[in-house]
Amino acid sequence: MPRQALARPVMLLVRALQWASAVIVMGITSYFISKGPRGQHIIYQEVIAVASVVFFLPAFLSPFMPNMLSRFVFGIDVIFSYLWLTAFIFAAQDYNWHNCFLNAPPGRGCSRKKANETFIFLAFILTFFGMLLELYSLWSYRREHATPVVEKHPPGTTTGTGAAPPHDGPVTTVP
Repeated sequence: MPRQALARPVMLLVRALQWASAVIVMGITSYFISKGPRGQHIIYQEVIAVASVVFFLPAFLSPFMPNMLSRFVFGIDVIFSYLWLTAFIFAAQDYNWHNCFLNAPPGRGCSRKKANETFIFLAFILTFFGMLLELYSLWSYRREHATPVVEKHPPGTTTGTGAAPPHDGPVTTVP
């Protein structure tokens, strides 16, 4: 069985979990925005979550069209892995360094804030793993579909049968 076929289910599972994490972050962060004062970190997390929900959609097709989409999806993964890492750092600063109850949105329980932080981390790590899987997919596709290199020799020469390889200069034959 080709490596590409073995990697497809794993890629689809990672992509589904990645997309679901982004949707959950979008929902929790939208709840925070609707309930109170919002800080820059919450707005940043919301923008990244909404953009991810849209930009992660081509990743569902890349296991089936690796030659066409893998480079594009890999680029998206590289960019969004850094964006999600930044969102996770912001969430960790807001909910772990200071009093979680007092940070944006103030007065809300810490359980939702910690859940948001957890799903932000999941979105980051799954995006990172998706990036590695895209590289593997592209590598295995190219390896399985590589054309063998065929050496071309001038007519009348043979190789592999004990005959001398062709010369670079003119050859004179003795009758």
